[in-house]
Amino acid sequence: MNITIDQQGNSKVAIIESDGIVINNAQDALDLMASVRYSDDADKLIIDKSNITEEFFELKTKLAGEILQKYVNYHVKLAIVGDFEGHNSKSLRDFIYECNNGKHVFFLKNKDEALQKLHNIS
Repeated sequence: MNITIDQQGNSKVAIIESDGIVINNAQDALDLMASVRYSDDADKLIIDKSNITEEFFELKTKLAGEILQKYVNYHVKLAIVGDFEGHNSKSLRDFIYECNNGKHVFFLKNKDEALQKLHNIS
């Protein structure tokens, strides 16, 4: 796993890159958040959807809700980037829509969109 920091003014965004799954469960998500927050002093993260277990996108597992609630509780912003069109679940599409209209978690097409969104949100 490689973590790079993109900084614009006082806004720091940690960009997580990996060839494999980084988040398999809620503890992995917490560990990643803590590592980035304390090592790199960043409270905004970007991660590719390919680095998150597929169970996250099956809402009935409740993994997405558990992870995202922790990020909201700790005031950490998260952007998940990738192509979400392949998911046929109406509930997932609704979930993504609601997240994208909020202030904490975003599902975006690419890193550039994610950087723009996260740097412009407080």
